[in-house]
Amino acid sequence: MSVPIEDYALLSDCRTAALVSREGSIDWFCPPRLDAASVFGALLGDAEHGCWSLRPTDPDAVATRRYDGETFTLVTRWETDGGVAEVRDWMPVAGDRPERTDIVREIIGVSGEVEFAHELRLRFDYARALPWVHQSGTTDAPELTAVAGPDAVVVRGAALRPHGHVHVGSTTIAPGERAAMTLTWHPSFLSVPDSLDLRVADLRTRDWWQEWAAGIAPDGRYDDAVRRSLLILRALTNRDTGGIAAAATTSLPEDFGGERNWDYRYVWLRDAALTLEALLGHGLIDAAWHWRDWLVRAVAGDPADAQIMYGLAGERDLTEHTLLSLPGYEGSAPVRVGNGASVQYQADVVGEVMVTLGAARRAGLAESHRSWAVERALLKHAESQLDRPDNGLWEIRGEPRMFTHSRVMMWAAFDRGIRGVEDFGLPGHVERWRAARDRLRAEIDAHGVHDGAFVQHAETDEMDASLLLIPQVGYCAADDPRMLATVARIEQTLMRDGLLMRYRTASGVDGLAGAEHPFLACSFWLVEQYAATGRLDDARALMDRLCAFRNDVGMLSEEYDPVGARQVGNIPQAFSHLALVRAADALAAAAQRER
Repeated sequence: MSVPIEDYALLSDCRTAALVSREGSIDWFCPPRLDAASVFGALLGDAEHGCWSLRPTDPDAVATRRYDGETFTLVTRWETDGGVAEVRDWMPVAGDRPERTDIVREIIGVSGEVEFAHELRLRFDYARALPWVHQSGTTDAPELTAVAGPDAVVVRGAALRPHGHVHVGSTTIAPGERAAMTLTWHPSFLSVPDSLDLRVADLRTRDWWQEWAAGIAPDGRYDDAVRRSLLILRALTNRDTGGIAAAATTSLPEDFGGERNWDYRYVWLRDAALTLEALLGHGLIDAAWHWRDWLVRAVAGDPADAQIMYGLAGERDLTEHTLLSLPGYEGSAPVRVGNGASVQYQADVVGEVMVTLGAARRAGLAESHRSWAVERALLKHAESQLDRPDNGLWEIRGEPRMFTHSRVMMWAAFDRGIRGVEDFGLPGHVERWRAARDRLRAEIDAHGVHDGAFVQHAETDEMDASLLLIPQVGYCAADDPRMLATVARIEQTLMRDGLLMRYRTASGVDGLAGAEHPFLACSFWLVEQYAATGRLDDARALMDRLCAFRNDVGMLSEEYDPVGARQVGNIPQAFSHLALVRAADALAAAAQRER
């Protein structure tokens, strides 16, 4: 039986991450980067696909969890009949060896005595490689070493004994006592890293997270949710490269038991750009600088070769393939690595990038010697694609279309190019860009509107939640009659149990079998639209409901099943969290206007 998606908490060192279940099992861990192969893969199968369990032997033990302040140190408080103890799980951030990745699990006795059981199942390369394991160290300082191919792990601080292909052990903790275990991954061809100085690493990691969080501007009523969401977005940002991953996981299903399972551990230009807008809105301009440098490196060369997504360091080869070694979450297959959408044409992406870089300029980010040149090259490529249908924001695998949202974002791309020239004195082909912008507006107004409302694409009267983004880029006002009509029709056709679907999958536009659940970002967009048009009671009611879907440590996945009351899809999902931040900002601005 799979653990509910909402029962997981995130550990992060801003290079990779681990997911810890409410029962104390680390079920997903891919060192040294988010997009590497798993060492623990039980998330997409069961315990035999790799996990590290640490919990009281008392089967009736009750766990409550929290993060230690504005960090990713997870504190799980276990209450048993015999006593109370806490487990602190964390990943050191500060360190000068990017080729090592550490997880620390520390037990602290609070009252009485609590016996904990360890179960360690190491399964390298997505559970395709069972490592060779041997004991090392001493009785006082036990070590366990595991090696398979390029991967090696050393586990320190726990006396574990083999039981088949599992290593087990136990620890009894009394009040005031501490027992720490560390797992360190490293390339097998390098020497074993030294043991951590846990006190120093703990202080450095705590200070690193809290110093970053100290720069977050407050956001009123939803400040706690916003701050945790921004921290999650930072956790998904690689601290070496600046690449912002869309999620920490692959193949958590949008349709339980179905085929809508995708690898989200890569950098979508769209998602990263929207994330940067959210960070900029809260004064975090350094993040914009880091990502802009990543962008310039990733898209270097002919803009015709630009992709809609890249690896965390800008890698281009994200060839999609399936894994037979992992059966999938609740049997949802196939499990995918790589993403076939990387070769799609998605016309909206240049718009999102241009809008974000324009916002960075307005926030005070100075141009580098290459950044404006890259923007001009992207606009030149966009000019050559004006008549080309695309796969759209939702990465449909059906026939490309002239999606209205994509056309609006192309309009926004040229609009921001024009503003760069007119407002900041940058060089550019402003007359050509103005002609392209005007042509797109004429086309959208003529073919992207049916019966007074915007529509998904020119050949249909179907609705699409992406239409809610039209006023956000300045194409029209939120209270434009066409937008008000669009919102009314979206409410009529895409609302399910008070939440928004992306579009009607029954229309067949995406070329996939099966259905899906309401998409959380879409409902947050509706909050923003409500707030901008004075429907504040509706906006706050929907926002409160959406924020209540966060799990006990503030995480959101991609979708939500209101019938089963459970999270759905990859987690934590950057798109959901950045949409939460934008919605909260919109409500704060509306409240200010009221005052």
